[in-house]
Amino acid sequence: MEHRHAGAHRVDLVVYPGFKALEAIGPMSVFDYANVHLRGHGRPDGYAVRIVAAERGMVRSDTLMSLEATYSLDDVERGADPGCTVVIVGSRHIERVLGESAGLVQWLGRVGPEVQRLISLCSGSFFLAQAGLLDGRRAATHWSVASALQQKFPRVDVDADAIYVRDGALWTSAGVTAGIDLALAVVEEDFGHALALEVARDLVMYLKRPGGQSQFSVRLASQSTTHRSVQSLQQWILQHLEEPLPMSRLAGQVAMSERHMSRLFVQECGLTPVAFVESARLERAKQLLEEHQSLPLKTIAARSGLGSEQALRHLFSKQLGITPNTYRERFGRRGDKASL
Repeated sequence: MEHRHAGAHRVDLVVYPGFKALEAIGPMSVFDYANVHLRGHGRPDGYAVRIVAAERGMVRSDTLMSLEATYSLDDVERGADPGCTVVIVGSRHIERVLGESAGLVQWLGRVGPEVQRLISLCSGSFFLAQAGLLDGRRAATHWSVASALQQKFPRVDVDADAIYVRDGALWTSAGVTAGIDLALAVVEEDFGHALALEVARDLVMYLKRPGGQSQFSVRLASQSTTHRSVQSLQQWILQHLEEPLPMSRLAGQVAMSERHMSRLFVQECGLTPVAFVESARLERAKQLLEEHQSLPLKTIAARSGLGSEQALRHLFSKQLGITPNTYRERFGRRGDKASL
């Protein structure tokens, strides 16, 4: 099967003063490692990454690090390449930066509709929205600015939970590491699963977070809990999901009354023990569906502690609005789109 790009695909990474350093370096590293592995397979580079800014020169990030822009926005527009990918990163102070970046917004409005892929990382989605490119489109952003994006741009369908979203030629992502997930997805689309997996291994990343997955997880919730008894109970729950977990058993595990344990649990993590167990079982079921194409639904239900295929279907319908099979078709791991 032919690969998407016969030669090196141009990626223009757009930065500005105060851009998030890690959001630029992460995807840039993904594309660089992809080139390394392509060379290892005796093939030419797949990506030619350029740093672009309003003007050529050093551009300071939100850290001590700066990147040198060797191309200006005008350079890119004059040498327009409709087959390229444009990536714009986010900022910690996006609304202030947005107000100072009228020229960049206007440039995106002109160039964005013409390129093969237009990607915003984290709060970079504000630039696309300001340019009118996200009107009527579904988009992701960091959870902390999702409500602000929706309020400021009501015509955008903001998905406050997704790691990344692809809507046609527009790709948007949540914060920092989600940009790496998105870049890995781009590599997988262009050169196949095997190459993307090699890159992920180099970066010590998991190549298993589909864009529709949540920015949140029960494991993250358990890591952020400060009360030792609640934290130990959460970890114990995650290790015993296949077993019956009635309230009486949970309370007994931490030597508390059911009422006190439940109140403390809600106080610490914002949801009831029952809701935590349900979320953990849903997360386990999603993982199994993603990683095992042929595993029967009744087996997935059992390994998730849901008991029956009917209970599995009910939970997916209630929480996600789709069936387990639909989730598997959408997010399950498939064979390579292109062989190495």
